[in-house]
Amino acid sequence: MKPIWKWVIGILVLIVVAFGGISWYFSRNWKPIVEEKLKELVQNSTDSLYSLTYEDLDMTIALGNVTLKNAVLKADTQVYARMEAAELAPDNLYNIEIKELKVRRFGILNVLRNRELNIKSIDLTDPHIHLTNKYHAYNDTAAVEKPKKSLYESVKQVFNLVNIGKIDIENAAFKYTKLTDSRSTDFGLDSVQIRVEDILIDENAQADTSRLYYTKLIEAIVPGFEYTFSNGFYMAKFDTLKINTQEQTLLLTNVNYKPVLDKATFYKKHGKNVTRADLHFDTLYLEKLDFKQLIEKQHTVAHRAFVKNGYAKLYGDKRYPKQPVNQIGQAPHQKLMRVKKLIHVDTVLVKDVDVVYGEMSGKYHREGEISFDGVTGTLTNVTNDTLTLSKDKYMRADLFAKIMGRGNLHVKFAFDMLSKTGEYNYQGTLGSMGATAFNRILDPLLNVGIRSGNIRGIRFDISGTDYRSRGDFRFDYDNLKIDLKADPGKPKKKSSLKIASFLVNQLIINDSNPDANEKYHVGKVNHRRVPEHTFFKNLWESLLDGIKQTAGISKEREEKWKERAEVAKETVERTKETTQQTKGFFRGLFKKKEK
Repeated sequence: MKPIWKWVIGILVLIVVAFGGISWYFSRNWKPIVEEKLKELVQNSTDSLYSLTYEDLDMTIALGNVTLKNAVLKADTQVYARMEAAELAPDNLYNIEIKELKVRRFGILNVLRNRELNIKSIDLTDPHIHLTNKYHAYNDTAAVEKPKKSLYESVKQVFNLVNIGKIDIENAAFKYTKLTDSRSTDFGLDSVQIRVEDILIDENAQADTSRLYYTKLIEAIVPGFEYTFSNGFYMAKFDTLKINTQEQTLLLTNVNYKPVLDKATFYKKHGKNVTRADLHFDTLYLEKLDFKQLIEKQHTVAHRAFVKNGYAKLYGDKRYPKQPVNQIGQAPHQKLMRVKKLIHVDTVLVKDVDVVYGEMSGKYHREGEISFDGVTGTLTNVTNDTLTLSKDKYMRADLFAKIMGRGNLHVKFAFDMLSKTGEYNYQGTLGSMGATAFNRILDPLLNVGIRSGNIRGIRFDISGTDYRSRGDFRFDYDNLKIDLKADPGKPKKKSSLKIASFLVNQLIINDSNPDANEKYHVGKVNHRRVPEHTFFKNLWESLLDGIKQTAGISKEREEKWKERAEVAKETVERTKETTQQTKGFFRGLFKKKEK
């Protein structure tokens, strides 16, 4: 080997040994300096509210690696109390414990020369984060009176720039506690996975609209959640929550909001007839969701929402009293306008959702139900934003379903969101189907059955307000026959029921439309709302008004037959009295004389 190569190799070895020695020196002697600066950074950036402690700090300056073990970021309760007294305390307090934190490939020379911190990656193992929320009224105006200090302003005394390639958080546990004057509520999440990419903190990053809180991407996966509400009646749960801030998407799978009690126990505990709701959706998905508004203001602003594959089962039990409540102003669109937080979703797409309403009869103690199967369609302009509504004041719904699993139903709603009287319009069509399908609700609840009937088609166009509904109802049908059923508590002879059913079919209702005289009956709906009736019950009452008219049961005809019924009743009573007198006469006539 030539001497020159010996010198080259020798110099390289000396450089490596020297660099290793320097690295060892800095790892040992810079550790106290780094520890001091790290704790100073935490105190300065949190106004001395938080302190950082840890079990061990391992540094390898040459490689740019740092490992922090059993670290704890904890709030000082005495400092927080002083901040509350000065009306400077934040609403949220954090307590964070991390089993291990690994920082990889940070540039120490760049920190020394330019005060710029560049890190390739940070890994957190088993972090436990406890967030405690306590409302302070002064924070509602604090943002206006005194703008909060940005993250860059908090760190700029130490670093001009901070750039982190990615942060991986494995097996995180979150606990949320909300404190009020009377009580506290808790819920938690376990085994959460979080990935954060491309964090940049400098004087321009906060204004970068492509970033959310200085990051290019936050991706989180929550494997499951279950929460029972404090009233003990309902629970909420889902299988998976996935968010991606770069794609602006939020996905929930197998979502449930359901009662924790069976029907009998539910109503026994309530003691009154309230609507029991059971909701399930395989998929809830939001696109172009504004995460910043959601986090900072709890505003829901998204381009599209998808609701796929599920059901909404509503149930009532008339065996229990229903407390009369004035329902004026309680329509869905009016409730949306009263939501305090902003909601703005351009389009909601619904696919294959079954809507079922069931009821237990208070008189006959039987369950009946009506179903709208496979509801599919769109809702547009779903918002309570008055600025948006000033350009287009209508929220619209265009929905398709199979009623009772048979007839094709198509309904369009238009809700005037700015109307003070809750104006709305609904129009729709129902295709051909057998009328006997409606026995599922008529027989148990009204004790009336449809013997036969062919629905050829229904068309309606009705407009309403909080107080009245008006419109046209067209009902094409033929061969309609009904059967009156025996009251379970007052059994009647089959012959009398047949006679009553015959009279109703022959004298009260038209068995077809057009009727036997080829007259076509159009229902002219003019229904005055009962204030205690809900929005949806009022819809049904308005449609029923049209059905009765097209079946030939006008209000005048109803009154006429009521009068005839009263006359018949009096006749029957007189007949009974005459019969008793006649029976007495004959008994007296043929009675044996006493000896």
